[in-house]
This record gives sequence, C-alpha cells and structure tokens, in this order.
Amino acid sequence: MVTLIRSTKPGSDWKSNELLAYNITVTSQDVATFFGNPTLPPSSLHRVILENEIYPPGGIADRDDRKFFFYLEPAMRNPPAEGIVEEFAAHLLGLLGYDDIVAGGRICRQKHIPLFMCGGYTHAKSNVCVANRNGKIFLLVQEQEEEEGVDPEAQLIAQAIAAFQYNNRLLLRIRKEPIRAKTIPGIITLGTTPTFYKINVTQDLVDAMETAQYPEDPTTVHRLVPPVDDLDGLGRDGMQPLNNRAVILGLFEAFKQFVD
Repeated sequence: MVTLIRSTKPGSDWKSNELLAYNITVTSQDVATFFGNPTLPPSSLHRVILENEIYPPGGIADRDDRKFFFYLEPAMRNPPAEGIVEEFAAHLLGLLGYDDIVAGGRICRQKHIPLFMCGGYTHAKSNVCVANRNGKIFLLVQEQEEEEGVDPEAQLIAQAIAAFQYNNRLLLRIRKEPIRAKTIPGIITLGTTPTFYKINVTQDLVDAMETAQYPEDPTTVHRLVPPVDDLDGLGRDGMQPLNNRAVILGLFEAFKQFVD
C-alpha cells in the first residue's frame, strides 16, 4: 500500500485507490452495533406521512408535509429528476429537525469545502450538509449517482476529512485548540434509500494525507445499510412502502445522536 500513487485530487474524483492509499477501510454493522441499541426511536413526523404511501386523495393542510410527497415520487425514479434527490434529502433533514440540533444550525446545499492534501489545495463538495452560522460542518449527505466509475463512499469520506480540516481551521481562528479526532456522520442516498456512516477522522490521518504518506494506523469507517425490503433489486424501493418508511425514519431519528 505504501507504493500507491498519492496526489492532490478533488473529493469528487476520490475512489477506492484513495482509501487504500490512506489505510481507510469501510465495515458494515447491524443496527444494535451501530447505535449501541437495537431499539429505534419512533418518528417525530406527522401521522399523514407515516400512514400514507402516496399523496392522500383528500390533500394535506401542512405545507412541509405536502412537499415530502411531492419530492418522494420523482426522487424514486430511475433515473430521478435532476436535483430532486438533493431536494428531498434537504427537506427531510429539515422536517426531522436536524438543523435544530446545533445552535444556529442550517441545512446547506452544494457546499464546497477546502481540502488540503499532498501539499496542495483542492476541494470536496457535499450535496447537502448541516452547518452552523459560522460554517462549522456537523453532517454530510452525498447522492449516489447512476454513473459508472463514481464511488460515493470515497467521495463522502473525502468530504468528512475536508470538514475535519475546515472545522479545525475555524477553531484556530477563534484561538481555540483544534481537536485531534472526531467521528463525522454522513449519509449516502440512492433515491430515497439512505445508507448511514460514522467516519472516524484523526489528526494523524490528516497529517499523513497532507504530506502524501501512508498512515501507520488504520482508519475504520462504520456503515449501516437499512434493514428494509428491496423489492425491485435496485435499492430504489426506499421510503415508498410504509414498512420501509417506518424503519428508515427510525434510523434518521437515532442518527441524530452523532450530530453534536
């Protein structure tokens, strides 16, 4: 692994080779191991979302609930309407109150994050993220595109490393000590089907990457694939079936614990 070529590369171009070059592995966990608890919390969303597979014939009074259904169907198409998966993810995070977890929280789209690696600056770009008014990043969301050669896991990990660097620079600006390690939560979404990640970033990993070295210590990223039905075999059933929706929304509720 030490002989792998390392170069300054934007996060959108990261693939499995970058993970190998920096001693990063991804391992799957079940719900109990990932969260430390096998029981998922109930969803905080309104019953109209929990009990209707499609937009109900009688209509919906609440504007945000209406938008959930308006985004849901086009986000599940193959391919989805352009930009709609990102719209759905941002709207769902807002419905679930992810922007209220941190002081001054907001949900951002298409955020460019500076990334310093191999002695040069490039950037990583998140589809959606949760940040505060100062720009500190707490959660990253990456859309899984239907394009050959694209590696959304590697892209998400690049974003997490960039966010770690960026957050530490913000701390230095206000004369606070930078952190040495942080687990940054991330989500990859295929249509309306999310996969959840706990991305462990350390200063030792960042130091090695910035100087184009192979880290001595491995970095492990934990992944949780939702235990839901995949009726079409493409992972696109997502949140349409109500059973799937209940499980996925419970996972989103439990995942809030990692946004701090």
